[in-house]
Amino acid sequence: MMAQAKHLPFLDNLPHVRGRLVEQAPLARLSWFRTGGTADVLFEPADEADLIAFLRHMPGDVPMTVIGVGSNLLVRDGGVDGVVIRLGRAFANIVIRGDVVKAGAAAMDVHVAKAAAKVGLSGLEFMVGVPGTVGGALRMNAGAYGREIKDVLLHAHAVDRYGHVHELRAEDFGYAYRSSRIGEGMILLGGSFQCQTGDVETINAAMAKISADRQESQPLGTRTGGSTFKNPEGMKAWELVDKAGCRGMRIGDAQVSEKHCNFLLNHGEATAAQIEELGETVRKRVKETSGVDLEWEIRIIGNPAKGA
Repeated sequence: MMAQAKHLPFLDNLPHVRGRLVEQAPLARLSWFRTGGTADVLFEPADEADLIAFLRHMPGDVPMTVIGVGSNLLVRDGGVDGVVIRLGRAFANIVIRGDVVKAGAAAMDVHVAKAAAKVGLSGLEFMVGVPGTVGGALRMNAGAYGREIKDVLLHAHAVDRYGHVHELRAEDFGYAYRSSRIGEGMILLGGSFQCQTGDVETINAAMAKISADRQESQPLGTRTGGSTFKNPEGMKAWELVDKAGCRGMRIGDAQVSEKHCNFLLNHGEATAAQIEELGETVRKRVKETSGVDLEWEIRIIGNPAKGA
C-alpha cells in the first residue's frame, strides 16, 4: 500500500516488496511519546527475505534509520530523511531449545522473560522491567534491577544495509553501560540468550516483584519515552534531576514526571521540540547544580521542524 504524497525518485529503483511501503508516513503513532514528524519512507518488511531483497536494491546514498516499538524514542517534528525500517510480527518469534532462548528483534522483552519463565528457565527475569523489544535491548545493552543484556547474550543475527547477513558474538558488541559499538548501518534481527534451569514459582515471584516495583515507582501507562537520562557512574539520574529542582517542570504539555523525575511526559499536545527543550533545560540545571553532564538515554532521531 502506497500513500499519496510527494514522490521520491529513489523508490523507482527499488524492487517490489511483500511488506508495507509508505511514503510520508506519520511516525508519531509509532512512538510512545505520540509526537513527531513523518518518514520519507516507512518500510515494514514481510519477513527476513523481503528485508534483504529491499536492502540489496536500496541506493547506498539513501539514509536508513531502524526503529523498534518506539518505547525509548523521540522523533523530531521535521521528520526523518530517507528510509525508516520497522520490523514487525514476522520478527517476533521466540524459540526455546534446552536452556537457550532465541528471540526475534521485534519480540517484546517482557514476552521473552515470560516465555522463559513458563518452562522454568531463569536469568531473563530482569527483562520484565525493560520496556521495548529485543532489537533495541541488544543495541543499547538494556538492563534493569542489576542485570543487563551483556550478562545473558550468547550471539545475535543481523543484516547490514547492503543485505549481507552477519552472525555476531556477544564480544562483537563491545558492550558498555547502555551502549554498544554496533552502528546504525547494522539491523539486528534477533539474539540467543543463556538461561539456567530454575523453579517456576521462584522465577514468577521475582518477575512479579519487578513489575510491582515499576508500577509503584514509574509513570506507566502514560505518553513517555522511558528513562530519559543515563545514570552517571555511581549516581542516579533522577536524584540529580530532583536536586536541581526539576520535578514537575513543564514546557507546554511536556512535563518532568512528578512520580519519577527521570521520565518526561507528553500530556497530549506536546511537540517533540518541547520535549527535547525540556530535556535540555533539565540537563542545563543539573550541570549548574551538580556539575554533572547528563547523557540522553532516549534516542532522538530526525530533523527539527522548518523554521524552528
